[in-house]
Amino acid sequence: MTLDGQTVLVHSPSIARAPGGTQHTSAGVARQIVNAMTVDVEDYFHVEAFARTINRRDWDGLPCRVERNTDKLLEEFAAAGVKATFFTLGWVAERHPALVRRIVDQGHELASHGNVHMRADKQTPAEFRADVRQAKRTLEDAGGAPVRGYRAATFSIGERNWWAYDILATEGYAYSSSVFPVRHDLYGVPDAPRTPFRIGSSKLIELPLTTVRVFERNLPCAGGGYFRLLPYGFSRWAMRRVNDKDQNPCIFYLHPWEIDPEQPRQTQAPLKSRLRHYTNLARTQGRLRRILREFRWARMDEVFYDAINDRA
Repeated sequence: MTLDGQTVLVHSPSIARAPGGTQHTSAGVARQIVNAMTVDVEDYFHVEAFARTINRRDWDGLPCRVERNTDKLLEEFAAAGVKATFFTLGWVAERHPALVRRIVDQGHELASHGNVHMRADKQTPAEFRADVRQAKRTLEDAGGAPVRGYRAATFSIGERNWWAYDILATEGYAYSSSVFPVRHDLYGVPDAPRTPFRIGSSKLIELPLTTVRVFERNLPCAGGGYFRLLPYGFSRWAMRRVNDKDQNPCIFYLHPWEIDPEQPRQTQAPLKSRLRHYTNLARTQGRLRRILREFRWARMDEVFYDAINDRA
């Protein structure tokens, strides 16, 4: 298929299976597929919603809460026996190297979220290369583990910057999870494939965020703000549909600040930004415990091993 003049090679995703044999729900439906649990490790002041409210020069002077909140997520994953992929900012790794080491030591995958949470589609190729190179170097130095995965800030790889894949490949990355096949005012490539794909001759595989197909439209069901804003039942229904009907694994994501209702409030931010950011923060951790219990989870590099290693 083609997308904005680019040849798209779609991979049939290999399905990771849960260990220990077949599971069954109360309805008797086999639930064997293992999904990918991911965390975008950034603080509340890094988010795109506050980009025009909080000056980057002020970041180091703000109360930093990312370490304590990420440790809470590590505790939740340990209690549930889940390993995840942590897409971590180089900015965070530089200031909290011990946190990065804990992520690795507990068996999770360390991956890159870029260096300073700059949208990839607002960078020149040279700026993008410098950013992902520095992030990879900082993360690997802090964690003592190779970094093969990348997720762009605000899912900002798309038709305007497919060139990013070639840069990521030459900088030593093996996969990206930076495309959301939905319509959104801040991001989205609604016509992108819903399963792993490559652009043209790129050596890098894209693992798009999960959507459910309803009435010829992609609806988001990959976590994040949708997990907080919509009823929990929708996320559960949509992910089960992707697992059972499509027979595909889901990719779920959340941020450490999403389990922190006591974070400093940005009262000067636009109303829409505040609604998106603060709604249901107090419920997220409880919902996370439910979804960890009701689905099977693993790291990105395990769930999509064949696609990443070109064995699909």
